[in-house]
Amino acid sequence: MGYETLDVRFKDGLCRVRLDRASAGNALNARMVDELTEVLARCQSEPDDRPVTMVVLEGAADVFCTGGDFEATAAGAGLDPAQLYDLWTRLAAGPFISIALVRGRANAGGVGLACSCDLVLCDRSATFALSELLFELFPACVMPFLVRRIGLQKAHYLALMTRPLGAADALACGLADAVGDDAEALLASHLPRLGRLTRPAIARYKSFMGDLAEIVERARPMALAANREMFEDPAVRRNISRYVTEMKLPWEA
Repeated sequence: MGYETLDVRFKDGLCRVRLDRASAGNALNARMVDELTEVLARCQSEPDDRPVTMVVLEGAADVFCTGGDFEATAAGAGLDPAQLYDLWTRLAAGPFISIALVRGRANAGGVGLACSCDLVLCDRSATFALSELLFELFPACVMPFLVRRIGLQKAHYLALMTRPLGAADALACGLADAVGDDAEALLASHLPRLGRLTRPAIARYKSFMGDLAEIVERARPMALAANREMFEDPAVRRNISRYVTEMKLPWEA
């Protein structure tokens, strides 16, 4: 199947999905969210005689995903937070092992995309940042997934500081699970062992883990309400439009 925003390949129980909007920083737009959702639904529905048990998400060499597409938001075509939250929930709860392979920048919703996965593998160029508060926003939909992964206070610190976290610090705080000089080699070292797991075993285990960490489902209504309220604020929308047209942050003259 052809996709506008993704490069998708299936082989031997593995689905590799490369975000393919590098010229836009692999920013998440409505089309990309729709296509990612379709791919994950396909992975979940593959027949039992050839099940998909692993899904790898990756970006370009210098950028994983820079978050929501501000140009689309400024044009009045921003993301539906419910669709984005549901996409991340599929990655967190689907009957497959989801792996974020991160090179370069992961920002805002890109952090959400990574931390909703079961495993985050990255090379030493990877950085993770939550920049939302610079625009009088906050990462409402990201936080339940991030808190589940690294804990409340570490997520709180990352959101308040707004600055990038390098690969070594991401590993130290639990945002990354493994770091290596070569992301592809790091992935290759994980796949043989993960490939031994069956889809029924993965599904049962992830259902159990989801019940243990119920924050994602419990926080959904609150996160969506907060996201919609922020993006409906005229001042926030002006800040975003100004950044798109002038590349100036809100406090810059």
